[in-house]
Amino acid sequence: MLKNVGSLEAAGKEKFKSVEPEIRSELIFSQNDLVAATIATLIIVAGTEGAGKGKLVDRLNKWLDGRDVETHAFWDETDDEQQRPWIWRFWKRLPQRGKIAIMFGGWYWDPIYNHALHKIPKSELEKRTGRIKQLEQMLHQDGLLIIKLWFDLTPPKYELRMKKRREVTKHIRSYIEKQKVQPTYKTFMKASNEILEMTHTPECPWIRIEADNKWVRDISVAQVLISKMREKLGKGQQKKSSKSTSNTISAGTSQINLLDSININSTISREKYSQKFDRYKMQLQELSWRAYDARRSTVIVFEGWDAAGKGGTIRRLTDTIDARLYRLKSIMAPTDEELAHHYLWRFWRHVPRDGYMTLYDRSWYGRVLVERVENLASKNEWNRAYQEILDFEEKLTDHGTVLIKFWLHISPEEQLKRFDERKNTPWKRHKITEEDWRNRDKWDQYHHAVSDMINRTNTPNAPWKIIPANDKFYARIEVIKYVIQVLEDALKI
Repeated sequence: MLKNVGSLEAAGKEKFKSVEPEIRSELIFSQNDLVAATIATLIIVAGTEGAGKGKLVDRLNKWLDGRDVETHAFWDETDDEQQRPWIWRFWKRLPQRGKIAIMFGGWYWDPIYNHALHKIPKSELEKRTGRIKQLEQMLHQDGLLIIKLWFDLTPPKYELRMKKRREVTKHIRSYIEKQKVQPTYKTFMKASNEILEMTHTPECPWIRIEADNKWVRDISVAQVLISKMREKLGKGQQKKSSKSTSNTISAGTSQINLLDSININSTISREKYSQKFDRYKMQLQELSWRAYDARRSTVIVFEGWDAAGKGGTIRRLTDTIDARLYRLKSIMAPTDEELAHHYLWRFWRHVPRDGYMTLYDRSWYGRVLVERVENLASKNEWNRAYQEILDFEEKLTDHGTVLIKFWLHISPEEQLKRFDERKNTPWKRHKITEEDWRNRDKWDQYHHAVSDMINRTNTPNAPWKIIPANDKFYARIEVIKYVIQVLEDALKI
């Protein structure tokens, strides 16, 4: 099933030198076209030990324009990486549009070695490879060119190169290799072939390169890269010309209107609010430190209507938590750097370490709300985002992160009242903008989008909590009470 490209006639150094200028020129021209088309490229380099992957990558960095290339190795996990979902370290290093990232092993190296050493059960292996396929499919659909190269050595060549490597005591990997249990060639290849078969897809296929002859190896890789880049450029132009710009939202797209099933006018007196808040404040202070001691991270998402009181609610909540334990991320329009990546990239960057907390004032749900209603994402993009978000949140909760999602719900009448109050109060006037008024005119469209969002992303591990927020004091109490409840359940208190 896996395409094999190492079928060139035996080549030596002289043959290599004769074709290198043409290969190098075509490669740099293809790279420049990708830069012009703002297409990101990820090259995963994996394979048998001793296959010359390092030398090959050195040559690629020489051939390509190094200003647009970054190379990443994943030998050891840092403390930061160990305390976040396993995929976090790779999301951080994904290339922005127009750039190339070369990853040694990428997200494959740990599964392959653990499988070869029988350290991972079959059920976990299938789960991990399934997640890898989901990730690659999502990145491919977002426009990332993924080229997966596997370098093979025949057993005699493998034994010869391993012998030479052991004789070179100053080899950069010699010390590292001595500290690790290494699988045999046979068990490594058996495990590798199984995983390659499981993750070989039409969109992101594995391409096997024969590495016995280093000159054939390097020419083969260059030919593959040129072919894949040109193919991507052709598809990119076709996709661009046929892309639909219609994101019209029809009425009644959601099956059940959960927003209208709550009592939006629930209230609480100021006296009861003060009494309850003081009690809950002490509870949450203690719980946040217990979560820290238990190494349980927490992500809290705040979504809601304009003027629903998200900012005030967040301030009251963070007033109860030690500032050393949390980070607040207010999500605004994406920067140029963020636009140059997959839309989830900027949220992965701020996933908290174990024991810490991140609060998002608006979040990744902008993809299916603002970007949907305002035609900033195509219908295909925002429809695809529901499953991408579910996968993202599942990776968080699988890691043990406590995920809490709030929608603060108010009526159109209450929103208008708060808009007028902001407009007429000098120290609140900065809170109201022309965009807020324009969004209000699209209330019905946003209502349909919110209903779809809640219905399609309300899961047992990451349920939505809809907060009646016409009364700000009631909303604040409900939020802090729910956070306490979820943390107590997670910490089994």
